[in-house]
Amino acid sequence: MSQTSLSEFSLIERFFERRARNRPAGDAEGAALGIGDDCALIAPRAGQMLAISTDMLVEGRHFFADIDPHALGHKTLAVNLSDLAAMGAKPRAFTLAIALPHAREAWLAAFSDGLFELAERFDCELVGGDTTRGPLNLCVTVFGDVPPDAALRRDAARDGDDIWVSGTLGDARAGLGVARGEWSVAGDDAARDAAAFRHALERPEPRVALGIGLRGVARAALDISDGLAGDLLHILERSRASASVNADAVPRSAALRRLPADVQRRCTLTGGDDYELCFSAPAANRDAIEAISTQVNVPLTRIGTISALQAPADRPAIAWHDSAGAPLSLTLQGFDHFNAD
Repeated sequence: MSQTSLSEFSLIERFFERRARNRPAGDAEGAALGIGDDCALIAPRAGQMLAISTDMLVEGRHFFADIDPHALGHKTLAVNLSDLAAMGAKPRAFTLAIALPHAREAWLAAFSDGLFELAERFDCELVGGDTTRGPLNLCVTVFGDVPPDAALRRDAARDGDDIWVSGTLGDARAGLGVARGEWSVAGDDAARDAAAFRHALERPEPRVALGIGLRGVARAALDISDGLAGDLLHILERSRASASVNADAVPRSAALRRLPADVQRRCTLTGGDDYELCFSAPAANRDAIEAISTQVNVPLTRIGTISALQAPADRPAIAWHDSAGAPLSLTLQGFDHFNAD
């Protein structure tokens, strides 16, 4: 088959529809009707609410043109599964809308492999979507299940809650900085560090098991996609609260620690694309959270405390301090798609 012989429908059937039909007919866990009709049909499950999220990835804004298509397939779904994780939802199904400048078979094969390897790992079924010709643009809508009283909402943080983050922060932003030439890696570990940063940028790991494990233990949660400073503020705004955060306690990888201190702070506090979870929980639940960390094999670090606003006119804010408790004068904000270079 030549590179120009792929029609829209042969493209869908060859690279997506065949891979989506991996469940036996009548499987109760799957969609009642998937790819092939005007709409998919998904039956609600007893005692569950449907969690739904949509994310778009645009070439030149969210990924470089030379990204490995297998990695891009992974990231396309991973960033959406991360939203489900932040809600404590179990993945169920997704749709994919894709605009392609060219229908290149080798690229599509690698992209769909990366996409479906992650989908199959989390038992998340492709149930529909759309394809068209245009600048490379990938849009996924994901569906998950969560008990109504167990969803980890942004508006649930309370006075005295601990603030936690999963994994380490900043490596993805470090990878972007290296690729842009904003800074460089050096020393005996330079090649290894550069590869680790690139991996973090292109292949985030959605913390689905962690999100489910935090049901009934954490209160508020979100995934860190636009930087800790900006994303934590979303919890504070929705919960009408403030926070005190130890900037030195924010976890970072060994590779990031080899970069200059100012770069480390910039990456950990304002860098995006981490897709780790930030959540609040009562101090009484610290032992339970440590047990969950061991169970899902994900490091969890306590970095601060939620506090109530003192007056109705007070605005939610983050007070940053160092490990000695000394206040830090930091002007930080998260990533904004309409105010970013």
